[in-house]
Amino acid sequence: MAYLSDIEIAQQAEMRPITEIADFAGIDRKYLEQYGNYKAKIDLSLLKESNRENGKLILVTAITPTPAGEGKTTTTIGLADGMHKIGKNVCVALREPSLGPVFGIKGGAAGGGYAQVVPMEDINLHFTGDFHAIGAANNLLAAMLDNHIHQGNALGIDVRRITWKRCVDMNDRQLRYVTDGLGGKVNGVPREDGFDITVASEIMAVLCLASSITDLKERLSRIIVGYTFSDEPVTAGQLNAAGAMAALLKDALKPNLVQTLEGTPALVHGGPFANIAHGCNSVTATKMAMKLADYAITEAGFGADLGAEKFLDIKCRMAGLTPSAVVMVATVRALKMHGGLDKKALGDENIEALEKGIPNLLRHVSNIKNVYKLPCVVAVNRFPTDTDNEINFIIKKCKELGVNVVLSNVWAEGGNGGIELAKEVVRLCEEEKGDFTFSYALDGTIEEKIEAVVKKVYGGDGVVLTPNAKKQAQKLAEMGFENCPICVAKTQYSFSDDPTKLGAPSGFTVTVRNIKISAGAGFIVVLTGDIMTMPGLPKSPAAERIDIDENGKITGLF
Repeated sequence: MAYLSDIEIAQQAEMRPITEIADFAGIDRKYLEQYGNYKAKIDLSLLKESNRENGKLILVTAITPTPAGEGKTTTTIGLADGMHKIGKNVCVALREPSLGPVFGIKGGAAGGGYAQVVPMEDINLHFTGDFHAIGAANNLLAAMLDNHIHQGNALGIDVRRITWKRCVDMNDRQLRYVTDGLGGKVNGVPREDGFDITVASEIMAVLCLASSITDLKERLSRIIVGYTFSDEPVTAGQLNAAGAMAALLKDALKPNLVQTLEGTPALVHGGPFANIAHGCNSVTATKMAMKLADYAITEAGFGADLGAEKFLDIKCRMAGLTPSAVVMVATVRALKMHGGLDKKALGDENIEALEKGIPNLLRHVSNIKNVYKLPCVVAVNRFPTDTDNEINFIIKKCKELGVNVVLSNVWAEGGNGGIELAKEVVRLCEEEKGDFTFSYALDGTIEEKIEAVVKKVYGGDGVVLTPNAKKQAQKLAEMGFENCPICVAKTQYSFSDDPTKLGAPSGFTVTVRNIKISAGAGFIVVLTGDIMTMPGLPKSPAAERIDIDENGKITGLF
């Protein structure tokens, strides 16, 4: 049987006008700013002016990712459509895709099969211009910083201690380390510089955590761009850049409204990666989804040790959110890979490999239940090659932790394939009460907070700070930032900081090589391993297979 590609399914869909989706979601037209027929922005005043009670918040997360795939976004969308099918009032809140992965290895990030948000091409490409605005604000600050130095450097900024980088929303390893300001006195001050991908910019985190224009401006003002010769921090506020940056971001701050293939309202807004940033869509989009519907379904990036940890310890803490339930997405294939099975052998029944790999799922589930104390369900994306023995093995192991397993078939069947999962999620929300707790308190030292995450969430023995990281932690404590939450930049492929350690490794320590403050976002970034804030393209990038015909129809986008 020949399957249609994601883009073919999306292009065959009959989308409803976005005004109809807004009406269905109860959004008054006065809050709607249309971007064509199928996209719109929603004015933030809706949040202040609506007296509707907030709906329940559901987080979708996953096991540690493998090349076999898990389908987290697909499950999130399919679950929303499944809840819609059983008559529930639901809204989904997702991150926007970055152009880097779209043209690199991963491809698009609008779901898959019959569980997608549309218009798929727009969402995966320029969408409503949010990422361009974020990049422009980031680079305006960089330009104003270098101009200040060129025009006499009244603040006494040490060019060797500039921490602010330029950014571009593309995987471009050539730009990781650059020397600029060359060509003589009129062309600036020569210095070492570099680029991050836009999703790693602190502006992205600031936009996703800001609650209003006023809050946005205050956060932008606090951003630290470097240090003076006398070791004092220099902020965007001191460069008088915050107002202009906020002006560039005024529309980007508003959540984007689109729809699923089945007409469920979807807010797609913001997109920090979870391995190098906090991995969640915007607070405004999540709160708006909760204001519009009885059930708001959202996701956090990569495995639960990254996205869910940051969603719970950073986003929920800062925004005052409490999830009612958590969905843990897994596949038999991925668990067998965690058990050491080669990708080519995943189609054969192998209980032994599954037994070796299932501790990965069980640790993630245990963290949600026992560390964060939240109700949880495991959603297994079923593949045709999965056997009943393998499925029953997972059900039995999860039962021992007091967690139900539901088979999900949303990729092939859309909302119909998510009905059983929807019923279990509703049951969790109505019948099981969580006792939401964070994995660490804010009043510990920076090292204590990192250690708490490593021991409680990753299952490691502890943390080792390099001499440089120790100095940085001490400096941040002296600057008054010790009580901020931490955002760990770590490989997504393992609980540890070593991507080759699959399953649920133990007996490891995590080495921290760098600690820096994102003062605007309000968290401390902790860098481990070889994490890059500017990815590169693979040998055969997806961009080579993307094309457009004379009628404007795009092909090859997945």
